[in-house]
Amino acid sequence: MTLTKLKSIVLLMIAVLALDLDTKAQSTPKYSNEYLSIGVGGRALGMSNSVIASAEGVTAGYWNPAGLVKQEDKLQLSFMHSNLYSGIANYDYLGLSTKVKENAALSFSMVRLGVDNIPNTIDLIRNGQINYDRVTSFSSVDYGFYVSYAQKALKDGLRFGGSAKIIRRKGGEFATAWGFGIDASAQYETDNNWQFAIVGRDITTTFNAWKYTFTEAEEQVFVQTGNEIPINSLELTLPKLLLGVAKKFDVNDDFSVLTELNLDLNTDGKRNTLIKSNFISGDPHFGLEAGYKERIFLRGGIGNVQQLKDLLYVQQWTLQPNMGVGLSLKNFVVDYALTNIGNLGAGTLSHVFSVRAVINPIATTK
Repeated sequence: MTLTKLKSIVLLMIAVLALDLDTKAQSTPKYSNEYLSIGVGGRALGMSNSVIASAEGVTAGYWNPAGLVKQEDKLQLSFMHSNLYSGIANYDYLGLSTKVKENAALSFSMVRLGVDNIPNTIDLIRNGQINYDRVTSFSSVDYGFYVSYAQKALKDGLRFGGSAKIIRRKGGEFATAWGFGIDASAQYETDNNWQFAIVGRDITTTFNAWKYTFTEAEEQVFVQTGNEIPINSLELTLPKLLLGVAKKFDVNDDFSVLTELNLDLNTDGKRNTLIKSNFISGDPHFGLEAGYKERIFLRGGIGNVQQLKDLLYVQQWTLQPNMGVGLSLKNFVVDYALTNIGNLGAGTLSHVFSVRAVINPIATTK
């Protein structure tokens, strides 16, 4: 398969994803299952999530399943923990990947976003009387479970992959949801270190089936306070297309530099992004990684470009700079990322730590 044919496949995928999405975008919510787009791994977050072309190993099961097959180790494990939004939410990731044969790999991944101690004030007022002793608390927890597979193509440098994901969301005891979706991806690497990638997330449209359970007394509170009683419903997550290109430069035997540019194309309506329309919104982001002997890494990235109003209600463009460092030891890789340096973007400062471990069979001697 030539690069020209790969470009044709990319254009075909874009056309398929665009089919009939304009009508759906008018009736589906924006940012559905957006917690699955936060990102995983200190390397990726330090580069502003600009990694789909260069992703490899266990974390590729989340970013670009096609990159799993580049894994050389028999088994890789990865864990990440982060306090988001100045500690309001806990965000965790766990991944496991293995080579099932020389040209194929399999991985299992899980992400969890949880917010605890949310006040439940449904029963605050009863019979016109306010009683703060009746205020309780609950947790809102969202899970995403991925099963990913990757396979090398007959063409050198070309890889394909896909993920099946199960979604579990829970808001206290009164709101629960199950969902299912499919992702598909490809990577292509040239002999001169150019890397190209395409990832189609939720390509079949992901479905979340929500179920709400309230007591009769709680429903009366909704009525008395003029709030609508939630009913069981189906939430749709429309497809998203991610495009990426990366280039690695070997400065000398010790130093290397990798640059990557990604573009996220959302089809759920107009978003506050750099490129926006009623049909597609484009969110570009850029990352850079400098390495020393493939052991020590310094990373940076820019993303989340959007317009915000200042104190005088004047629209201004903002962006979010991130940075990170990495240390690769014999069987362990430790990564750290600091997001939204200087609070220049709309997000808040977050610290991200991740660890990756490799396990290979112990060679035996006769």
